[in-house]
Amino acid sequence: MMRSTNPTLSNDVFNTRATTGETMSFSGVFNKGMILFALMMMTFIYTWNQTLGALENGMGGQLSPFVMIGLIGGLIAAMVTIFKPTWAMFTAPIYALFEGLLLGSVSAMYEFQFQGLVFNAVTITFGAFITLFFLYRWGLVRATGTFKKIIMTAMGAIFLVYMVGFVMSFFGASIPLIHGNGPVGIGFSLVVVCIAAFSLILDFDFIERSVNQGAPKYLEWYASFSLMVTLIWLYMEVLRLLSKLNSRD
Repeated sequence: MMRSTNPTLSNDVFNTRATTGETMSFSGVFNKGMILFALMMMTFIYTWNQTLGALENGMGGQLSPFVMIGLIGGLIAAMVTIFKPTWAMFTAPIYALFEGLLLGSVSAMYEFQFQGLVFNAVTITFGAFITLFFLYRWGLVRATGTFKKIIMTAMGAIFLVYMVGFVMSFFGASIPLIHGNGPVGIGFSLVVVCIAAFSLILDFDFIERSVNQGAPKYLEWYASFSLMVTLIWLYMEVLRLLSKLNSRD
């Protein structure tokens, strides 16, 4: 049975088979992914420029609308896409636009504090994606049953830690050490980055199986959306790790 650590790649979705019309293909997933990336970059560039300009003019307090609109809008679009995969050709582009708002603003804030950080984070993220893709393509890394269980367990633990931290923040508290730039904090971020990166292997495996099973064509949009979710998570975790390392200097 196919499983993925990415909650968007569920068995219920990808066990669907096309009864009529075209079926899902790798090239289709790639093409849709490029469209989503282009849409995300449109809003990313806009909020990047707006945020950097505001920070340079000492108006950092005006940045929250970009972050909140992107965060809330992206979450709503993602949830609709997950529960209504047949709408993915409409909701996935909306998700990409909202995430561009969020990532552009957040990235600019990191860049303002640590020059060159964003370039390094982008390089590491796409370097990890390309490396793992070819390792999977050449059969050097496979999503075995044990591998899947390890990644799924680790992701569950990470989610639990983040949720506990989120609840504690309402009471003015936080989980000690893991958010700092000490050895524990850096080690925690490094582990999370590795888990996020290796979850791509499960996504590749899941999509490959879905293509081979003849999943319907509309799921190309859904698969591209799912990969974008994983890549955004990886990018954000890399940003967090690099910021901790840079703050030690």
